[in-house]
Amino acid sequence: MSVIEATTRKARARAGVPDGEPLLSVQDLKLHYPIRGGIVSRQTGAVRAVDGVSFEVFPGETLGIVGESGCGKSTTGRAIIRLENPTAGAVVFGGRDLAGLNTRELRRVRLNLQMVFQDPYSSLNPQKRIGDLLAEPLVAHGRASRKEAGERVTEMLDRVGLSAQFKGRYPHELSGGQRQRVGIARALMLDPTLLVLDEPVSALDVSIQAQVLNLLRDLQAELGLTYIFISHGLGAVRYISDRIVVMYLGKVMEVATTAELFANPRHPYTEILLDAYPAPNPHLRDKERTVVEGDVPNAAKPPSGCVFHTRCPFAQDKCRTEEPRLGGGSHAFACHFPLDAGRPTAASGNPETTKNPGVPA
Repeated sequence: MSVIEATTRKARARAGVPDGEPLLSVQDLKLHYPIRGGIVSRQTGAVRAVDGVSFEVFPGETLGIVGESGCGKSTTGRAIIRLENPTAGAVVFGGRDLAGLNTRELRRVRLNLQMVFQDPYSSLNPQKRIGDLLAEPLVAHGRASRKEAGERVTEMLDRVGLSAQFKGRYPHELSGGQRQRVGIARALMLDPTLLVLDEPVSALDVSIQAQVLNLLRDLQAELGLTYIFISHGLGAVRYISDRIVVMYLGKVMEVATTAELFANPRHPYTEILLDAYPAPNPHLRDKERTVVEGDVPNAAKPPSGCVFHTRCPFAQDKCRTEEPRLGGGSHAFACHFPLDAGRPTAASGNPETTKNPGVPA
């Protein structure tokens, strides 16, 4: 039995999920922040941070979520675990819709659903020692007294590669990599089945990133964990993810296995992201890079039709008026003109992007 099969079987047994069923199902998730103005503070609009996101996560797998800054990937993660209350949609975990749970019910569910944050320093209380920070989840959920939690803290520190002497230190006395290991240890204290990892290595040096990624993979195999890995770094996402969700302006552009996405991207935005990823030897690229200009549009006033059409070098009139649906089975994409289906050339497409000499005509 392979490591992947063993991890999947262990994760499915822990979660109690039947074969073929997802551990987590996100259905048409929306999170809109109201914009208010005037004397009476009336709502005049909304920022559509997450706007109709749907995907599934299966036991034992790592689902990567990738996209530019401002695409809504971190907000999606926060909405999943109810750090932000969704505006609409469903987040079904263990057969229950988290969006409809009250505070007490959500507290019980969070025993199995934890989050690791991007900045390990700001997510740790600087006034508490590491031992107290790690014991806090057990004490808060009534799993152990602070005295009884000491043994579990020592065990978890060892599991993430830190010695027991770190229990007496404060967060400012640790390096960035050590702090992130503490953040991972804290998330694991309650023995969860699913971890939402929000940019867990983006603030770390490259060599430390590799160590943390390897630690996450080892913990997943050892404990039967399931991950949602959120990042803008394609290298990290490619290394750790089984499947990848590509997001843009609060919407899902493409979903596929990691190997399929990198070998055969269907959405122009995915291809642009991959072309922007630094190659070990750029002189060996087998094609000219597709370059995109401009910034992500304002989420308070998203473009009509396909939200990417204002920057897409292949956009046509249909893209400006009709929103594409996410479809395509195991390799799903939301594009009227996918890359291998006779797409129009940039010269006959978007007049705003054809001015860029880096876009092939």
